[in-house]
Amino acid sequence: MKTFMQKKENVERKWYVIDAEGKTLGRVATKAATILRGKHKPTYTPSVDCGDYVIIVNASKVNLTGNKLNDKMYYNHSGYPGGLRERNAKTMIEKYPEEMVERAVKGMLPHNSLGRSMGKKLFVYRDASHKHEAQKPEALNID
Repeated sequence: MKTFMQKKENVERKWYVIDAEGKTLGRVATKAATILRGKHKPTYTPSVDCGDYVIIVNASKVNLTGNKLNDKMYYNHSGYPGGLRERNAKTMIEKYPEEMVERAVKGMLPHNSLGRSMGKKLFVYRDASHKHEAQKPEALNID
């Protein structure tokens, strides 16, 4: 029996919408990363971007467990001396909730060109409205 290898020309992509309201950040991120990679499909091939599109709504209403709201830090560096910027999760969820969820998901994808192409299929929105209604996304339930 031969092993099936997916080709990028034959990939059929679907759209999924995840409502992050009241859900834990890590649970939302792992589910989104699994769908972006295509691991939920029987035709999964590690070397091919065979995943689907993911829309995450209500990013500002995502939960963090424990004391992560005050203790978890996010770092950026401008590249200049003294250019390190650090923000805690409370600041991120108030001002930049889309970036916070995006970082969580993209950190779970491969760190190469394949992972970057998978990351382009992720769309994160602060509130419940999004502009992808024409694609008829399916609602995805996270337990």
